[in-house]
Amino acid sequence: MKKIIKIALVGQPNVGKTLLINSLSGSHLKVGNFPGVTVEKSEANFKYKDYDIKIIDLPGTYSINDYSLEERITKDFINKNDYDIIINVVDSTNLERNLILTTQIMERNKKMILALNMSDEASKEGINIDAKKFENLLGVPCVSVSASLKSNLNELIERIIEIYKSPYIPNKRIYSDAIEKEIDDISQFLESKNDTNIKELKLSNKDIAIALLKQDNQIYKYLHDKPIWIELSKVIQTAHNNLYIHYKTQSVSEIFMQECSNFVNGAIAESVKYHKPKEINYTRMIDKILINKYIGIPIFLFFMWLIFQLTFTLGAVPMDYIEAGYVALGDMVKESVSSELLASLLADGIIGGVGSVILFLPNIMILFFGIALLETTGYMSRVSFLLDGFFHKFGLHGKSFIPLVTGFGCSVPAFMATRTLKNEKDRLLTLFIINFMSCGARLPVYVLFIGAFAPKAQAGNWLFGIYIFGAILGLIAAKVLRMTAFRGPDEPFVVEMPKYRMPNWKLIWFMVYNKAKMYIKKAGTFILAAAVLIWFASSFPFQDSTKEIYEQKIEIAATDEDKERLSNELENILIENSYLGKVGKFIEPFFAPLEFDWRLSVSIVSGLAAKEVAISTMGVLYSLGGEVDENNDGLIQKIQEAIPIEVAVAYVLFVMLYNPCLAATIVFGKEAGGYKYIAYLFIFTTFVAYLVSFIGLHIAKLF
Repeated sequence: MKKIIKIALVGQPNVGKTLLINSLSGSHLKVGNFPGVTVEKSEANFKYKDYDIKIIDLPGTYSINDYSLEERITKDFINKNDYDIIINVVDSTNLERNLILTTQIMERNKKMILALNMSDEASKEGINIDAKKFENLLGVPCVSVSASLKSNLNELIERIIEIYKSPYIPNKRIYSDAIEKEIDDISQFLESKNDTNIKELKLSNKDIAIALLKQDNQIYKYLHDKPIWIELSKVIQTAHNNLYIHYKTQSVSEIFMQECSNFVNGAIAESVKYHKPKEINYTRMIDKILINKYIGIPIFLFFMWLIFQLTFTLGAVPMDYIEAGYVALGDMVKESVSSELLASLLADGIIGGVGSVILFLPNIMILFFGIALLETTGYMSRVSFLLDGFFHKFGLHGKSFIPLVTGFGCSVPAFMATRTLKNEKDRLLTLFIINFMSCGARLPVYVLFIGAFAPKAQAGNWLFGIYIFGAILGLIAAKVLRMTAFRGPDEPFVVEMPKYRMPNWKLIWFMVYNKAKMYIKKAGTFILAAAVLIWFASSFPFQDSTKEIYEQKIEIAATDEDKERLSNELENILIENSYLGKVGKFIEPFFAPLEFDWRLSVSIVSGLAAKEVAISTMGVLYSLGGEVDENNDGLIQKIQEAIPIEVAVAYVLFVMLYNPCLAATIVFGKEAGGYKYIAYLFIFTTFVAYLVSFIGLHIAKLF
C-alpha cells in the first residue's frame, strides 16, 4: 500500500504558495498576485515513488492570531494536528517580514520545512542565503526553491519524505533571557502542582507557560474556572509585571513582537549576505508611473478600456462563425426531421437556446484573459492602493477593490473574497455593491444588444461605458448605504505591494481554460435544461383548431406576402397563448412602465436563475417559427427588428443592476450571515434596477 503524506502549506500572501502547489503536483489552482486569493482551504494531490502526497493550501496570512478570518482558518487547522508536516513558504527577497510567521509556527512544535521560495529573484537582488546555516540556526529543514522556474523541487519532495519518516526533532526557537526566565518560573510552578486539569491540555508545561504569557484566550478560558487558577493567576501577574519593567511597555503583544523581531533579525544576520544587485529594481521604476497620484487612475482606466475593446473587436470574428454555424445546423435539422414538433425542439429549443449562449464564449475568454493578465503581473494590488482614497469618499475600503474587480469575472468568488475585509460593515457594504460590477454572465446580454444597436466602430466604447457606468452606480449606492444602513468608522488601509512579475502564460491559459470549461458546462447542462423547459412552455398546449384555421387561410392566400404575414400572425398567436405566453402576459404589467413586452419580461425573470438563461430565453422565443434567409443575421437581427432602441437601453440597464444568479445569491446569503440578507439584496437591486431603467428609457427617448 502507498503511504499518504498530508502537508499543510502555510505562508504570507504573495509568497507563491499556490504556484508551488501547481509546480509540484501539476494541479492548476487559481493564482492571483494580490492578497486574499485563497480564502478557503484548497487541496492538491500527486504521487511520488511509493507515496501519495496531499497538500492543503491554507489562506495566506501574516500571523496565526485571531484577528482575521484567514488567521483563524490557518490557526485552527494547524492546532487540529490532522496533517503530517507543515511547509512554510517564505519569500526569499523579504525574509524579515516573512519569518515573523515562521517563528509563530515553530512555537507549535510540529514537523515543518522552510521553503525559501523565489530564490532566483533573491539572487538577482543581491541576496545570498546560506540555507544550511539557516537550517542549523532555526533547527528547521530549509530548502531554497523557485516555484516559477521549478528549481530544487525534487530536493523539497525528498526532504518531505525524509522528515515524514523521521521522529520529530525540536526546533531551536528561543526567547530572550527575560522571557525565558518567566517561562521557567511558570513551568516549575505547573510541575510542582501536578494538576490533572493541566494534564488534560495535552501540552508541555513550557508550551502552557508561553501561551499564558501571551495571554492566549483559549488557555485562559479553560483554566479560569479551575481551582489552580487562584494561585496560577498570581504567578502570571508577577511574570507580566517583570516583563513590563524590562521592556518598558505594558502591551504583551508588543513585547512578543519585539522579541520575535529580535530573533528573526539575529538569524538573518548570521545566514544572509547582501551584495550589489545584478539587476535594476524595475518594480520601483514602473511604480513611479503606474501608481502616480495624477496619472495612475487614467492608466488603469485605459487598460480596462483596452480589455473591453479587445473583448468586442476580437470576439466578433469567431462570433460570426459560431452564429452562422448554429443557425445553419438548426435549418438542417428542420429540413431533415420529419416531425415538426421534434424538429422545433431540436432546432429552436436546444440548438437555438444553447447556441445563443455558446455564441458569446470568445468574448468571455478574452475578458478573463485580460483580468488574469493584470492579476498575475502584480498590478491589481497597485490599483487597490490607487483607489483607496477615491473609494473612501464613497464609504468603501481600499481592499474592497479586490472583490469588486473579481466581480467582473464572477460574483461567486467575488462574494467569497470579501472575507479579506476585517470590518463587518465594510464587508457587508462590499457584498451589496459587488452586484453592480457586471459579471461575465451579463456580458452576452451586453454584446447581443451592442451588436444590434451600436455602430461597429464604437462597439468597444459602448461595452466599456456599460461597465464603467455600472461601477459608478455602485459607488453612488455605496455612499447611500454607508450613510444609512452601514454607518460606522473607516478602517485604515494597508496593502502589500508585490513585485512585478512576468506573466505565467501557462497559468493564465489554465485560468481562462477553466472559466471557458465552466461556461460550456453550464451551457450544456443547466442552460440546456432551461432552454428545453422554455421551449416546452412556449410550444404547449397544442392549439390545433387555431392552426387549422390559419393553414386554410394561408393555403388560399393570393400572394406570398399574404402567406408570410399570416404565418407570422399564427406564430405570434401560438406563442402568446402558450404556457410561457400566459406567464409573460401575467407579469407584463409590472414591466409595462419600462415598455418591456412579455418576451423581455419572461427573459428578465428567467435571468434570475442565470443571466445566460435570459439570452437562451430570447434565443428560443425570437427564433420559434422564424425562417432565416440571406437577409437575416440570426438573433442579433431579430432583436434589432423587434425591440426599439430606447427599450433596449432600459433592458440593458435592468440586467446590469438586478439580482445576481441563483448560485451567487445563495453564496451571498452565506457570506452576509443569513438568508434574510437575500431578501434585502433582491428588494434593493430590483428597486435600483427599476428606477435606473425607467430614467434611462425616458432619457433615451429624448435622443
